[in-house]
Amino acid sequence: MKHAPLITLTTALAMAASSFAASAADAPSSGPGVLAGVWTLVRCDNVYPDGHRVELYGPNPEGLWLIDAQGNYMMDIVRANRTPFAVNDKSRGTPEEYRAASLDFNAHYGTVSVEGMVMHSHIKQASFPNWDGKSGDSTFVIKGDELTYTVAKPSSGAAEGAHGEVVWRRVRP
Repeated sequence: MKHAPLITLTTALAMAASSFAASAADAPSSGPGVLAGVWTLVRCDNVYPDGHRVELYGPNPEGLWLIDAQGNYMMDIVRANRTPFAVNDKSRGTPEEYRAASLDFNAHYGTVSVEGMVMHSHIKQASFPNWDGKSGDSTFVIKGDELTYTVAKPSSGAAEGAHGEVVWRRVRP
């Protein structure tokens, strides 16, 4: 039952997005194309050169990715079971609480476009400030309602040679 607000919000956004998602299939290659719509997070892992995976946001991460017909997007990814601060005041957390809050949440917004099976993204602002203003390209694959793409330099683990692998599931109205 604790997921009811997310499901309700996701359903409402999916219904609102359905009008532009249907027309997105006919969008020019410089638009979001097949990516337009509402997506929920399935998995967000780092994959290391030796093949082992690290679930960055735990075994059941939650997230939402909204992409409009013009390619504007907002995305958030969060660990499902986060520990609240001991004091109910965001400005009075401990260093450990701030660290966990930072590592357990990732959000950004910007623009996305598609050419073939390459996604071009530009992050305007991000919860990880080092990504503000950054652009990048990722190949992606869509199988049914699932979209998988890689992040060449994830916000953690890149120094050890990891790449990110993110899987989203399309929300159908």
